[in-house]
Amino acid sequence: MELYIIRHAQSYNNALADPRDRVCDPPITELGHVQAARLARHLATEPHPEQRHGRDPEETSVETVEGYGIRRLYCSAMHRSLQTATAIGEAMGIAPRIWVDIHESGGIFLEHRDGRGVLGYPGMTRAQITDEFPAVELSDAVKEEGWWDTARGEEDWPTAQGRAIRVSKELWRMAEEEPEGPVAIVSHAGFMEALVKALFGRLPGANLTVYHFNTAITRFDLEPPGELHVRYINRVPHLTQELVS
Repeated sequence: MELYIIRHAQSYNNALADPRDRVCDPPITELGHVQAARLARHLATEPHPEQRHGRDPEETSVETVEGYGIRRLYCSAMHRSLQTATAIGEAMGIAPRIWVDIHESGGIFLEHRDGRGVLGYPGMTRAQITDEFPAVELSDAVKEEGWWDTARGEEDWPTAQGRAIRVSKELWRMAEEEPEGPVAIVSHAGFMEALVKALFGRLPGANLTVYHFNTAITRFDLEPPGELHVRYINRVPHLTQELVS
C-alpha cells in the first residue's frame, strides 16, 4: 500500500512570533491557503516526482504518472487539517474522511497565564464541521459537543506515542486487508514524527528527530506482513522556496 503522510498547510500558530498568542484550534494563514492550493494541484494533476520502477531490482521499465492517484484521504478533526484536506479532496474529486486519532500531539488546549493553567477545549462540533466542510465524511468520534475531552487538558507525549502505535497498527491492517491505494493522511508535525517512529519501530526514539515542512509529503510503501519501504521524507516539490515554511 502506498502511504502518503502529509503535514497541513501553515497555521496561524505556526506563523506566530510570540507563542503566548496561540489559539487552541488555529485555521491556516493566507500563505497556508497558497500552500494548500499548490499541494492539491500537485497531487491531482502534476507529474509524479518519482518515476515508478518494478519491484525487481533488475527491472528497468519506467512509467511516468500524472498525479498521485490517491484513492482514500484522511484528515484529523483539527481546523488546519480539515482545510488542507478539503483543498486536496476538491482537486482530486474524493471526500476526506475524519480520523480523529491522527490529531496533533497535545490535543486541543491552551496554557493560560492568568492562574487557570492548562485547559482543554472541545474542538469543532459536528454541526460546525458540516457547515464549513460539507464534503467531509464525519467520524463517530466527533460528537455534537466536539471531539476532544476537555477534562483531559493537554495530552502528554507518552500518550501521543501510544496513539501513534495504534494508528501504525491500523495502517498495517489496512495494507493487508484493504490494499486498495494509494492512501493519504493529512496530519501534524508532532504526531507525524511519532507515527514515522512507530512505523520504523523506533519509539520512544529520543535520539531520532523527523522534521516536516508545511504541506510536506512523506511516502512509505507498506508491504504485508511487515516490510516497510521508505521512498522519501519531507518533500515539497510543489512549493517554491519563498513558500516553504
